[in-house]
Amino acid sequence: MKTERRSVIKRLFASMVGLLGANAIAQAGSNSTVKETFNVTKQDEVPLFSGSTKYNGLVFVAGKGAHFDGDIKAHTDHVLKELEAELKKAGSSMEKVLKVNVYLADLGDYKAMNEVYQGRFGSKPPVRTTVATYGGVPGDSLVEMDCIAYV
Repeated sequence: MKTERRSVIKRLFASMVGLLGANAIAQAGSNSTVKETFNVTKQDEVPLFSGSTKYNGLVFVAGKGAHFDGDIKAHTDHVLKELEAELKKAGSSMEKVLKVNVYLADLGDYKAMNEVYQGRFGSKPPVRTTVATYGGVPGDSLVEMDCIAYV
């Protein structure tokens, strides 16, 4: 009787371990933990940074600027279109953005930047931090933005 009971308990335990292992494998396959990069910029043929990186259901988009003559409204529109293009390449969208950082060369451009920014992320806009940079935005852009979104 003891031997039968031990045998049943061993089989039950082995079945539970098998089910838990199969479940862990299934979950590992559904959650992508492989880092994907898009639009890699190189310097002297060595990777410097990516335009965006996707990992575990999140998309991190590098800062985008506007490197042409124009006012803050033209620069803001261009930057937002650049963000949207990166998000689409990674399988996301403006509506899925969770966080935006805005870097202004001049805090006096805040109101005009907001006029263009408003409504671009849908009815549930992301959280946002806006700062004026000391010394300006790289590349003479009047504004730079980066963001984090989900897929």
